[in-house]
Amino acid sequence: MINEPRADGQDKPTIYAIDFGTSNSLLAAANKSAVFPPVPLDAAAEDPTIMRSILYFPSAKECFVGQEALTKYVEHGLEGRLLRSLKRHLPARGFRGTYIDDRPMLVEDLVAVPLREMRKRANAHFGVDVKRAVLGRPARFSSEDADDDFAERRLRSAAERAGFEEVHFLPEPVAAAQEFRQAFTRGDEHTVVVCDFGGGTSDFTVLRMGKKAFHRDDVLAIGGVPLAGDALDASIMRKHVAKHFGAEVSYRVPLGNNVLTMPKHVIEQLCSPAHLSILRRPDIAEFLRNVRSWSLGGDDQEKLDQLTTLVDDALGFQLFEVIEGAKKALSKRDEVPIDFSYPDIEVHDHVTRPGFETSAERAMETILECLDQTVAASGIAPGDVDLVCCTGGTAKVPRIASEIAARFGRDRMRDFENFHSVVQGLAHHAQTLA
Repeated sequence: MINEPRADGQDKPTIYAIDFGTSNSLLAAANKSAVFPPVPLDAAAEDPTIMRSILYFPSAKECFVGQEALTKYVEHGLEGRLLRSLKRHLPARGFRGTYIDDRPMLVEDLVAVPLREMRKRANAHFGVDVKRAVLGRPARFSSEDADDDFAERRLRSAAERAGFEEVHFLPEPVAAAQEFRQAFTRGDEHTVVVCDFGGGTSDFTVLRMGKKAFHRDDVLAIGGVPLAGDALDASIMRKHVAKHFGAEVSYRVPLGNNVLTMPKHVIEQLCSPAHLSILRRPDIAEFLRNVRSWSLGGDDQEKLDQLTTLVDDALGFQLFEVIEGAKKALSKRDEVPIDFSYPDIEVHDHVTRPGFETSAERAMETILECLDQTVAASGIAPGDVDLVCCTGGTAKVPRIASEIAARFGRDRMRDFENFHSVVQGLAHHAQTLA
């Protein structure tokens, strides 16, 4: 529930609540007496309150965000750099940043761009200059504590570079749970499990909810794993699509006797929308050119030419949009096509639901194991859970949904489809800090 500000316009927010997501970002606001609804950040988007977490640099001197980034990218003939899934880089110590033309940009600089634009647009919307913020963060950026802390420090630095002088964090599943309590609690105290599936992380929270005001002590356990929708997309890429781009080529180094296959680290970069651009690095590009000349298969060169076009023309975003669409369709269908056409690229394949579940089995098992571990850490048995709140598209994957239902009972499950659940929960928390 949102307490609307007074109609006289005298109430202004003093703190922002920001849900910076792997795929989408939202911003709400609060002061001591009111919680403000999510701000229209992107006028060109289907839902203006949801800004896609995408950056487009036509050059080092210019950058666009959200839907405008996609529009400008097409208008510029797919030239320049289109960046997505920036949040996934935060715990990666080995990825310091990238170059835009000759300009080096740290991960913190890149993440600061959408945060700065969100703050700028919200300030214009409200007619204020807000420098305080509560940011959502995954329950776990990484399974390693040191990397998790490292990621939070990077996100804090990015927020400070965006103009925020006071930055607080709240785990996203706790925020979702707070909003869930406001929307669904009926009477007595309940034990609730929140399953928040994003693009880059799956977060789980076990907590008690009731008539009394929410307090952080009500949280019995929090867990998370850096696997979610993007990892499932990657499994489709790895099993069904990467072969069209040379993942299965065989080659022999001159004067060598052994028949070699594409190195695993190259395949993994190909299967990650966040890391595909790494294949443009001069050393890797030269290696791929050599593999093309050393290749042994009849159509290996053609597949590597497709990879060159994919990387040089920065088509990773478009390709993974097709893959994500296939994944979503598999929630309702048993088999779907995967078609991607572009000058010098033709990919026509298909994926079945059993095939998808097999290829994504390791990622899904890891996600479900984390859920089990979180519930166990709470001291609550699955049979004692009253409600299970599921948010995010991955919750609709049939295997995930059926496994959650098997653990808690389908009658206890609630799909919380509102994209605003996390940001509104953050805003309610921000009000306590205003």
